[in-house]
Amino acid sequence: MSEPVNPTEPEPQQDEEAPEPRREPVFNLPPIVLAVIGICAIVFLLQQYVLNDTQQMTLLYDGAFIPVLYTGQYGFDWFLFTRPFTYAFMHGGFAHIAINMIWLAAFGSPLANRLGATRFAVFYAATGLASVALFWAMHPYGEMPLVGASGAISGMMGAAARYGFRIDRSSGRAAFAGQPLPIAIVLRLRGVMTFLGVWMAINLATGLLGFAPGIDGQIAWEAHIGGFVAGFFGLRFFDRREQVA
Repeated sequence: MSEPVNPTEPEPQQDEEAPEPRREPVFNLPPIVLAVIGICAIVFLLQQYVLNDTQQMTLLYDGAFIPVLYTGQYGFDWFLFTRPFTYAFMHGGFAHIAINMIWLAAFGSPLANRLGATRFAVFYAATGLASVALFWAMHPYGEMPLVGASGAISGMMGAAARYGFRIDRSSGRAAFAGQPLPIAIVLRLRGVMTFLGVWMAINLATGLLGFAPGIDGQIAWEAHIGGFVAGFFGLRFFDRREQVA
């Protein structure tokens, strides 16, 4: 959304200098988004350059989401409570973390500026949890560890669709604008539906066909769908309803 213009506003006097237009820095990421990126980067660097093989396996087992551990066959450990959240800060390779962090900056920044840091953090955790919930429902006995922020980022894409990708930059910070649109209206927006159709096709192609250039391992498309659905349908629980466009 472009900046509002008031046609009745008087023109500045000739002897007064007109204020410089507000400019938004190229890298104007909200602190909460920078914090998530920083945590992901630190964990990745530890995995790649600091921990030995045994320590890496321990971190993977205790931090990643492993579906079979939640079927009750392997007993109880306290990490059962944390794995559904910590997995979203771990990544399997450079291409994996690079792509995720780019999408996080693109979709997370306007969402964080809209929701605020606390609501954004809860949104990140909730959509990440929804991602592994669907993944576990479809693969309850799966033994492959699930890592990556893609599920939560998919939730941000779902939230962006509910705003119709409308952006307000009038405050100097890009933020999603307006109230969340009714689902019936979203489904009639050609641009939104085109984006979602392409996004869905890419997810299914990379997940079912196992084709993801530069990324080792199979893409967990089920987790992406779970996060997207949670963000799309659950946005109103996080949006500040008092805010108007």
